[in-house]
Amino acid sequence: MGGFAYDLAWLVDAVFGVLTFGLFVYIILGLLVSFAVVNSHNQVVGMVMGTLHRIFEPMLRPIRNLLPSLGGIDISPVFLFIALEFSSRILVRFLVSLA
Repeated sequence: MGGFAYDLAWLVDAVFGVLTFGLFVYIILGLLVSFAVVNSHNQVVGMVMGTLHRIFEPMLRPIRNLLPSLGGIDISPVFLFIALEFSSRILVRFLVSLA
């Protein structure tokens, strides 16, 4: 089981890394669109934002429902970053312990 567990741990770490990077891109692109730096009617921007919205909004919505209103400041992505990092470390550590 040793080699397979290490490979699976690497895969889990890579998937969580891609999710974290995607969340970062979603946040930055959302800020650029909201400050009118990037045109949201651009086909590529719309496609990327739509895809990232469908991926991350189901994860962000429950966090937003739990947090109190902060007057227009959305800190739910910070909590999602922490949750993704924590989950990644726990799963990778568990899989490496199986090896």
